[in-house]
Amino acid sequence: MLDTTRFIARVAAVNAAIAAVITVAFADFSRQIPWRFALEQFLVIYFVTTCISPVCVFVLPKIAPPVFRRFSFPVNWLIVIAVMIVLAAAGSLFAVSALAVVGYIDPNEIIPVWLNSSLKVSLIVTLTLGIFITAREMMRSRLKKATLALRTKERDEAEARRIATAAQLASLESRVQPHFLFNTLNSIAALIPQDPAGAERMTGQLASLLRSSLDSAASPLVPLEQELKTVNDYLDIERVRFGDRLRFAIRVDPGLEQSSVPRLSLQSLVENSVKYAVSPSRTGATIHVSATQLDGRLTLEVMDDGPGFESDEEPSGHGLALLRERLRMTCGESATLTIGREHGATTVRIELPNPVPKPSAPVLNSEL
Repeated sequence: MLDTTRFIARVAAVNAAIAAVITVAFADFSRQIPWRFALEQFLVIYFVTTCISPVCVFVLPKIAPPVFRRFSFPVNWLIVIAVMIVLAAAGSLFAVSALAVVGYIDPNEIIPVWLNSSLKVSLIVTLTLGIFITAREMMRSRLKKATLALRTKERDEAEARRIATAAQLASLESRVQPHFLFNTLNSIAALIPQDPAGAERMTGQLASLLRSSLDSAASPLVPLEQELKTVNDYLDIERVRFGDRLRFAIRVDPGLEQSSVPRLSLQSLVENSVKYAVSPSRTGATIHVSATQLDGRLTLEVMDDGPGFESDEEPSGHGLALLRERLRMTCGESATLTIGREHGATTVRIELPNPVPKPSAPVLNSEL
């Protein structure tokens, strides 16, 4: 309300300034003119400007934006100026008619007065005020869009931080769950008298896994090589627990080791397979991890031959939903996560935009 009042006051001040300039410009000062006559001329011109400016104020802001969106310079300005001329003609004719109604001019002189003087004044007023209003509204519109874009970016960044934090906490929780730590520490304890080197190696793998979880907020993207090390550490620890029930193979196309991937993305998929494929089955399951590239897109796959679940049966609160959000916030809308089941195997696939060198023949990085 206060902004509207201030704007109306500014328009009134502009009308007064324009009326004063026109009065001085068109008055005959070659002879002495009574101040009352000059004031009268000023008030008449101010009345004409006041009849035109409200129309400009309300009409131009509604017409200009769609015109500027649809047409480019100079066509957009030519259209807006043509509208201004129409508004000037209509407003000045209304003003002259009003002056005739109150008896200031002869009704028979409406058209001559309008053509000879009022129209000239109205064009000056409308073009001056109209261009001012149009430019002002265009600047306000651009400022509003820029502000909205900035707020949207800030909101998205805040959401990304929230999702990253949630992912970090979820990942850390999965590592420090009592049964996981209990089983891992028990395995380490069992290895100490029989295989001290294996116990030492497993302790280092557990420490590396926990460190990777704690560092997940440091950088959302890591080299694929680093992510695969985390996957290997996790699977080696779980293989001590599950024994021959857990079988896995990792295959990565050459040249992809330094490709950037979301931190703990592959590890989350592997952990999902251990939980839903290996753990509930007496015979366990085989997990295949692969990384390939095709047409400039990096594809990460985790496939297992366990019981699995269909994509429309994804458990509530499942970690894959959180991973989808992380992918979207980290890599954009073109990053996808899909789940499929075919021939008794469940495949979870991540596709990322990633311009990496063309791959050659695949190689095996781990054995069953």
